[in-house]
Amino acid sequence: MIQRLLVANRGEIARRIFATCRALGVTTVAVHSDADADAPFVAEADLAVRLPGNTPAETYLRIDLVLDAARRAGADAVHPGYGFLAENADFAAAVTDAGLTWVGPPAKAIAAMGDKMAAKALLADAGVPMLPTWTEADQVTGFPVLVKAAAGGGGRGMRVVRDAAGLAEAVAGARREAAAAFGDGTVFIERYVERGRHVEVQIFGDTHGTVVALGVRDCSIQRRHQKIVEEAPGVLPPEVRERLHEAAVAAGRAVDYVGAGTVEFLLAPDGEVHFLEMNTRLQVEHPVTEAVTGWDLVRLQLLVAEGEPLPLTATPPADGHAIEVRLCAEDPAQGFRPATGTLHRFAIPGVAGEFTPTKGLRLDSGVVDGSAVSVHYDSMLAKLVAWAPTRAEAARALAGALARAELHGVATNRDLLVRVLRSREFGAAEADTSFLERHDEVFAPLLAADQLPLAALAASLAGAAGRRAAAPVLGGLPSGWRNVPAFPQVTRFAGPDGEIEVRYRLDRTGALADWSVSPAPASTGRDGSAAGGGDAVTPDVTVVEAAPDRVVLDVDGTRRAFRVHRVGSEVFVDGPDGAASLTELPRFPLPTAELAAGSLLAPLPGAVTRVHVEVGQRVAAGDLLLTLEAMKLEHPVLAPTDGVVAELPVPAGGQVDTGAVLAVVTEEDPR
Repeated sequence: MIQRLLVANRGEIARRIFATCRALGVTTVAVHSDADADAPFVAEADLAVRLPGNTPAETYLRIDLVLDAARRAGADAVHPGYGFLAENADFAAAVTDAGLTWVGPPAKAIAAMGDKMAAKALLADAGVPMLPTWTEADQVTGFPVLVKAAAGGGGRGMRVVRDAAGLAEAVAGARREAAAAFGDGTVFIERYVERGRHVEVQIFGDTHGTVVALGVRDCSIQRRHQKIVEEAPGVLPPEVRERLHEAAVAAGRAVDYVGAGTVEFLLAPDGEVHFLEMNTRLQVEHPVTEAVTGWDLVRLQLLVAEGEPLPLTATPPADGHAIEVRLCAEDPAQGFRPATGTLHRFAIPGVAGEFTPTKGLRLDSGVVDGSAVSVHYDSMLAKLVAWAPTRAEAARALAGALARAELHGVATNRDLLVRVLRSREFGAAEADTSFLERHDEVFAPLLAADQLPLAALAASLAGAAGRRAAAPVLGGLPSGWRNVPAFPQVTRFAGPDGEIEVRYRLDRTGALADWSVSPAPASTGRDGSAAGGGDAVTPDVTVVEAAPDRVVLDVDGTRRAFRVHRVGSEVFVDGPDGAASLTELPRFPLPTAELAAGSLLAPLPGAVTRVHVEVGQRVAAGDLLLTLEAMKLEHPVLAPTDGVVAELPVPAGGQVDTGAVLAVVTEEDPR
């Protein structure tokens, strides 16, 4: 039996595996990079071994370092988690050759399915329908197509191409991204199906010849080809579900599969099923299967790795419905680019359990209050899963918990997830992989522009209450007391669309006499652009309560409570209609250096991988200037307007911090 397990991964998946190990009495070993030294998963492990360095290539992708860590910690088994080395056949073989128990499928099965082209050929011979597929750009016949990484998953390296002109650059970009994420830049091209649904079957095999399907998941809500909402069971006709089960089990048996795996399919609008790939690992979305089956999939992995037979031989019936969302550090105001920083508060109400099968609300998180979100790894912070007797109840509970969550310090995709869960199309189970492309409205923030003034007023009142509470003398004076009571109190904030000025005046009893906020902030679209503005609206407001961390306002006869959290000059306001992140500006700001007109700044730390233009070159708005790689993704930097490239201060390969000048585009050639 396994006594001491090393998890060759990080974040929430490491914590997930540790939770089951604790229940089974298995000692746990973490490996960690320098950037992860203070991460929660390291603190929760019984033993932890440092892998010197920060990037995945220096640490989590080093087979030699991971095996040495297992030896030093006295581990007798290795679990790869998902990502990194999880689908690396050489790693599986090396673990086995070192005399350790490998918690995963045999290296032979990983190799067979890891070569996605060979896997397609193998299963096509077994009669599984396939999409037209090519290995070289000059072989492609017809568009649109999808360029995909041959190794790994998670949407890394994927590009949709709609005409021949963009194919070469898409292939080159996909190769670079795949090489950075998986250490393998091999890509292939397949026909892209419009309005298809992405469905997948969880399978499990043991060393006694049993392969069983544990049900179908629907993972169609995707952005950048990465799943963000997953559910089980998928809403499908019974005959389609049975076909998927049969095809998935056949795929597992074709490679003598052992352990947890997922067979992914594309369900076309005409009802045809097409094999996409087989992931030879535990999936990010495995909790929804656990919720509706009641089986702990990590426990099953450990039992199978120890040679035990599976305790089930047929697909279990689904109990209720479960929906999972991936909560990611992404900035909606920057086109959902990955975000970094410190999580000052990470609190989600109503969580019934963490990391193991739970009825109700389950949280699998890689972060806690105070966690640093690093540029070195992907942007997922946590998975939140809701189980309920019906799909509608699960969606409502999940959306409500997300909307009430306090997520302070790092921008997230929370508002997008809530709007997706509350959308009519998702509620009707009609969503497909192009859902987000068709629904701009789900990219709007939950807090409407006309509600931001109330949040700013609450922030200002809480700030005044906090200063009174901390005052060493005269702290009992009413807020805003003046010899000339007509003079207002003024607080200035940096808001989502620019500066906000709050003015309010209290009468001699401490009641709010009048107030205003200007200018009225604009709403923000999916690309971060402003979508309108106007004069401030000032409803009739009475202050019911004003404390440093809580403000209650009576707005036109309806009470609204705001939770206020201040960290330095940053103020986070959570109210009944959404959340706002504000930065209080100093009353007397210091002078700062001005940037050159036309400067393009780095949205987050990263490395410039390619520079596509030269100084003095004339460019048009939208032209690609350079490519920035951060958090495992490539981010194009485009010309904001027609002009001439005046400066390129960072060469290819150069590292930059947030706010660094990447390029300057001016109207005229400076030379």
